[in-house]
Amino acid sequence: MSWSVVVASPKGEAGAQWGDTWFAADLVDALKRLGQDAKVVYRNGASSEARETDDVVVVLRGLRRVVPRRGKATWLLWIISHPELVESDEPAQYDAVFAASAHWQRGESEEFGVPVTPLLQATNPHRFGPSAAEPDTGDPVLFVGSTRGEFRPAVRGALAGGIDVSVYGVGWEKFLSADQIRGEFLANDLLPAAYASAGVVLNDHWRDMADEGFLSNRLFDAAACGSRLLSDPAVGLDEVFGSGIRTYGSGGELVSILSEPRDEAFPDREERLALAARIARDHSFDARAGVLVERARELRDGR
Repeated sequence: MSWSVVVASPKGEAGAQWGDTWFAADLVDALKRLGQDAKVVYRNGASSEARETDDVVVVLRGLRRVVPRRGKATWLLWIISHPELVESDEPAQYDAVFAASAHWQRGESEEFGVPVTPLLQATNPHRFGPSAAEPDTGDPVLFVGSTRGEFRPAVRGALAGGIDVSVYGVGWEKFLSADQIRGEFLANDLLPAAYASAGVVLNDHWRDMADEGFLSNRLFDAAACGSRLLSDPAVGLDEVFGSGIRTYGSGGELVSILSEPRDEAFPDREERLALAARIARDHSFDARAGVLVERARELRDGR
């Protein structure tokens, strides 16, 4: 089947810095490994006449709503972020709906009038794995992400406690001095080595996404690399990652954990490698693509 994976990202250099773009690229690669003909379509292409010739269109719902352009295509909606932005009449316009949470209350309710199937975010173990770099040879404490217009809690808490953090992302000049910012952009092909070599990878969520169980893609990627991970709590995090990720409830607790000897504060290398293998097996884009292909075939066979 021919597939288009629609993202909210703009085309070009600006869109290359969006996580949605790389999420889509990894999904497209996984679909191709399953014998599908797939491509990424940026937001301006969502309403193109070309969508009428696709067999399947997957809309990765983030910041922007997409109204399906009906033709022969089967339209699938995968809500991967910002669930609060999903409008009540939106899911019913699709042939099937997925959400990157097993605990999303709106998705479990009857508000949308259609079933919402949990389909968590994922990683690409063909790129993200423990062999990407030697452990503990990179940044002692690493954070990769934009400010999202706020002084992100993970970075703010660490720096307030005197912990040096290597920060990559846009918008940080508003909160940090130039010498505290490693770069505005860490190329996606460099991320696996950055995660695998870091002493600790920091993570935090949008509050509503944590409360609704939309687990960060960073968790899947870094866990697949065997990284030590320190994150804010999120609904469902322990169900997916078990005891493999440490969580902090406050800035003080974050600093306390980072101040402990790493081998005492975090799971040992053997446990982290076991988690990496499980994430690669159960939470890969190949596994997610398999679900989407099966559902698309069911829908198209049932027409």
